[in-house]
Amino acid sequence: MADEMGAAEERKILVAVDESEESMHALSWCLKNVLVSNNPSKDTLILLYVKPPRVVYSSLDGTGYLLSSDIMATMQKYSNDIADCVIEKAKRMCREQVQDVKVETIIEHGDARDLICQAAEKLHADMLVMGSHGYGLIKRAFLGSVSNHCAQNVKCPVLIVKRPKSNSGSK
Repeated sequence: MADEMGAAEERKILVAVDESEESMHALSWCLKNVLVSNNPSKDTLILLYVKPPRVVYSSLDGTGYLLSSDIMATMQKYSNDIADCVIEKAKRMCREQVQDVKVETIIEHGDARDLICQAAEKLHADMLVMGSHGYGLIKRAFLGSVSNHCAQNVKCPVLIVKRPKSNSGSK
């Protein structure tokens, strides 16, 4: 019976991370409230960073500019550096907050909404954890909500962690 319980407790928890404070807050909350309450060595935390799609410029866009391969390579390097930095920050947070947690990382490129949903499906994630930027109705209507899209389309449970509003400031 104990072996059956132990096997049932093994989970794959997918955490979508990006450059935002909301994303890191969601990861921290997950580490404190989802992993620590369970045996963290039984869980695998999968950190997913999605690089935004590349902006394509052409000489037909009205400006007459065509970006050189050097500029495109620089932009690609910058995008890779950001991804590496975010993943390293997230891994460091995992090491500092939880002992013995297994961490895997994935870096994808494209539309975050689709790629997060695809990763959850492909990995057979037991849970998806993500932050919420807390956009209002108007901003969310124009920009779209990645977390809302994922909550509607992912088959596993989705935990959307909102950052507490700060008391300092006039927001």
